Amino acid sequence: MSAAKIKKGDSVVVRSGKDKGRTGTVLQVMPKEGKLLVEGVNVATRHRKPSQTNPQGGIERREAPMAIGKVGLAVDGKASRVRFETRDGKKVRVAVKSGETIDG
Repeated sequence: MSAAKIKKGDSVVVRSGKDKGRTGTVLQVMPKEGKLLVEGVNVATRHRKPSQTNPQGGIERREAPMAIGKVGLAVDGKASRVRFETRDGKKVRVAVKSGETIDG
């Protein structure tokens, strides 16, 4: 992927999978793996044994990485694809559905 169509802090809608339709904020983007972390989406549960750092042990819930292709940028609460355009000599992200400028 040459340029980031989805960035950290963007609001996204999950398009497919068990969390389809849910929205969240992007916490981290991993462009080399083609994955991202979305707050409160794709939560994985791990049973942890007590250790020195965590003497209590117990169940740990945290977001697992998911494919970038499974999410779309939230524009007016709906998922939209993103394209790049040059406006006023500046490269900006534009929502394909509405033509709305996302940043800039």
